[in-house]
Amino acid sequence: MSGSQSPILVTGAAGFIGFHVAKQLLDRGDHVIGLDNMNDYYDVRLKEARLAQLTPREGFSFIKLDLANRQGMRDLFADEPIRRVVHLAAQAGVRYSLVNPHAYTESNIEGFMSILEGCRHGKIEHLVYASSSSVYGGNTHMPFSIHDNVDHPVSLYAASKKANELMAHCYAHLYRLPCTGLRFFTVYGPWGRPDMALFIFTKAILEGRPIEVFNQGKMKRDFTYVGDIVEGVIRTLDRTATANPSWSGDKPDPGTSSAPARIYNIGNHQPVELLHFIGVLEKALGKKAEKKLTPLQPGDVPATYADIDDLTRDVGFKPATPIEEGIPRFVKWYREFYRV
Repeated sequence: MSGSQSPILVTGAAGFIGFHVAKQLLDRGDHVIGLDNMNDYYDVRLKEARLAQLTPREGFSFIKLDLANRQGMRDLFADEPIRRVVHLAAQAGVRYSLVNPHAYTESNIEGFMSILEGCRHGKIEHLVYASSSSVYGGNTHMPFSIHDNVDHPVSLYAASKKANELMAHCYAHLYRLPCTGLRFFTVYGPWGRPDMALFIFTKAILEGRPIEVFNQGKMKRDFTYVGDIVEGVIRTLDRTATANPSWSGDKPDPGTSSAPARIYNIGNHQPVELLHFIGVLEKALGKKAEKKLTPLQPGDVPATYADIDDLTRDVGFKPATPIEEGIPRFVKWYREFYRV
């Protein structure tokens, strides 16, 4: 597959995960069309800096476009010989969905619709798209399995990601468009997002400000290093989704289908308590945090933990980077980037 001349469309290419995926695809010789609307949900300078790493690269072209721009999206798929799509652009963040819910329907529902339509008319060979561990919502059966029913979202962000899975399934069923949804579990690492815990904590500790530790520090998260996420995305992309021949409507398995639609968890398979996470960060920074313990936030869940058996069986990969390795890599990047 690698080195093929039909470009791979990567949406959200100036975003945290999109940037890393585009970079890795270029490294192995793929042509990449990067799409991003460069919105100001967080500091655009960080997005521009990521993009500046990609634009000089041979085989990379950038298109500034909003997913909800229907005509622009139609033209893109009509004009470019795109064969595969990695859809990572979305309005991210659980807490922000309580403040600005419409941003989620515009990006994550309308925008996803544009992608599906583009894929259908462009006869795309495989669509890989980002879902989220947040779809598990009210589920407490651990580890979270793709074969568990996920019908109790606790944030609009989660509901929009679950909607993406449903929409993709429908297109896989109607048009035999192979779709794979990847439920990411708390991704962190260099070039990360400023609205995520690791970034917020690092900035506050270095500036000598207290950090807010939700759920009295008893939060557990399956923190997944971005390099592992990228590996999972690309391996999945190379393995086109197929129908499960033994799927039965009498006992419908939520994780597979009679259509070429698949879902996988990508998580580190090792939930880490927030206080331990902070301890590893303090060590990497060589500085203690002043903690302010606060209750669980609306829309948040106390714990996440990924069952990755299906991913491992189907694509032969399991994330394995411990936070003891990943956090210092982030800190090193942060210090260099912000010259701290």
